[in-house]
Amino acid sequence: METNVYQTDGKVEKKIALPEVFGMAFNEDIVRRALLAEQSTRYQPQGHYLLAGMDTSASYTGRYGTYRTQRHTGRPPRPRQRLAKGGSGQVRKIPSSVKGRRAHPHKVEKTIVERINRKEYAKAISSAVGGTSNSALIKQNYAYQKEPLPIVVSSQIEKIAKAKELLKVFDALGLSQEVERSHAPRININNRRRSRKRYFRNSVLIVAKDSRSVERAGRNIPGVDVLEVDRLRVEKLAPGAKPRLTLWSEAAVESIAEGITKSSVSGRK
Repeated sequence: METNVYQTDGKVEKKIALPEVFGMAFNEDIVRRALLAEQSTRYQPQGHYLLAGMDTSASYTGRYGTYRTQRHTGRPPRPRQRLAKGGSGQVRKIPSSVKGRRAHPHKVEKTIVERINRKEYAKAISSAVGGTSNSALIKQNYAYQKEPLPIVVSSQIEKIAKAKELLKVFDALGLSQEVERSHAPRININNRRRSRKRYFRNSVLIVAKDSRSVERAGRNIPGVDVLEVDRLRVEKLAPGAKPRLTLWSEAAVESIAEGITKSSVSGRK
């Protein structure tokens, strides 16, 4: 399996043979499994105050032969507030009472992180990488129609540190239309106007061997993400379990096998 290597000005520099991982079939099930496992690590544990509904003077006094008993009062024996001079107030503590505790409260110690095996996660990354070279799947979600895929650019792109220079590269490669689509944010309109949030569409993902320079350029362009090949993530390669339009540097393609191995170890943490 071969593909073109483009220069930063859009001209074809040469052809290279792609590693076998780019020819791997895209498995949506295993990709979605890894995607949910990644997202679960960001969940916030839900809990409650341990003494919620229990921080009160109410207590259960029993039925027979004890002080403050509820016997022969026409009221059910429930934990009631202790008032002055031996009086009893309203029922507290039990779930059915006013200001009582919850019947089934959230527990902080609940396991909310979904674990995934290392080999399974590595296979998910490999499947997502193979999806970036699947023209049929890419054309379903993106307007980019050129072939062959994946898009491989010379390692000179890793030295770009300014957003305007990176935009010129996108224009030369025919990716400007995808970048412009992400400039119009989606607005999530809820019931309250103050809770409206802006979301930018995912456009181009750049995978580089050394991303220190190009990351500074890509972070200023809405919808563009930059990853190092040693830190691949399924959520970036296939958001929503769908392959993403990805631009690979030549150095990243050469070290993809080693990158998948390192990513499968660090990505599960």
